[in-house]
Amino acid sequence: MNDIICPSCNKAFKVDEASYASILKQVHNHEFDEALEERLKQLETDKNHELELAEREKQTEISDLTHAKEAEIERLKALINNHETTTKLAVNDAVRAIQNERDEFKNKLTTVELEQKLSQKALIDQHALQLKERDDAIERLKDMKAKLSTKMVGETLEQHCEIEFNKLRSTAFRSASFGKDNDASSGTKGDYIFKDFDDEGTEIVSIMFEMKNESDASTTKSKNESFYEKLDKDRKEKKCEYAVLVSLLEQDNELFNTGIVDVYPAYERMYVIRPQFFIPMISLLRNAALNSLEYKSELALVRNQNIDISNFEAELDSFKASFGRNYDLASRKFLTAIEEIDKSIKRLEAAKAALISTDKNLRIANDKAQDVTIKKLTKNNPTMAAKFSE
Repeated sequence: MNDIICPSCNKAFKVDEASYASILKQVHNHEFDEALEERLKQLETDKNHELELAEREKQTEISDLTHAKEAEIERLKALINNHETTTKLAVNDAVRAIQNERDEFKNKLTTVELEQKLSQKALIDQHALQLKERDDAIERLKDMKAKLSTKMVGETLEQHCEIEFNKLRSTAFRSASFGKDNDASSGTKGDYIFKDFDDEGTEIVSIMFEMKNESDASTTKSKNESFYEKLDKDRKEKKCEYAVLVSLLEQDNELFNTGIVDVYPAYERMYVIRPQFFIPMISLLRNAALNSLEYKSELALVRNQNIDISNFEAELDSFKASFGRNYDLASRKFLTAIEEIDKSIKRLEAAKAALISTDKNLRIANDKAQDVTIKKLTKNNPTMAAKFSE
């Protein structure tokens, strides 16, 4: 058996030897060859015809595309020509506008440069004048400061601190007091005392201030530490919580130029500052004291209660003493009144006896008056007897 594959369906068939030989014979037959050749020619003819059609279609398409492209090129050329014309006109207009702006800007620049030069010259002249005036003012101030006494320099620093405080009094220190320490009963006094209170009147913080400065012309330069002992003594005597030395002394000492200097442990609660730290120092100490305000309020309440009890006891003792004095005085006056009444009774009894005696004498006198007659009156008196006879 032999296998033969169909060229149309690609299926395999089983054929015997005789059938296979017959098929081979047909294949090699002359008719088959002619048919095959005819078929090939027909295929070649169809192929050439299709190629010609494709070529004609291609040529037609190429021709159409060529015409369309040429038309587009012509259109673009015309558009380019119009655009070039428009662009040239626009460029010419833009160039002319730019040239006009350039010329205008150049004129303005020239004017500005001229004004700037004039203004700069005026500023230079004004600045030079201000510098000269400032130098003259500095010289005047130096001369004035050299002529000031040490006390006047100190007063100037005090005035500076007082002015700085008064600038903020109405906004930052409404419940505070800042005034001169005029109590010199202990022999010394500070410059200023600052005290601040809460709404209940409880003291928040108290600061003793001392202001120190000296003239530049002074030959003897004082040191800050020279005033520590006195300032500490003034603080304790005036019962202030803190002591602050506002100083311009030792201007070359970097320790005092860096800010706030705490002199502890030499002296407690004492600080040295430059004048520019005057207000910040007050704010710092006050804010620190606000943290302990609750304890101070409670302590003040206890103190007020103790004061109330002490005042009550003192007033009670005073009342007892006054009542005792008044009772003793009233008792003595009562006894004196009784004695005076007794004396008055005795005087009245004496007056009564005198009146009784007078009454007796008056009755006797009356009896004697009733016994009087003309005969008795003229007895031994001839003149009167003659008168009565007429």
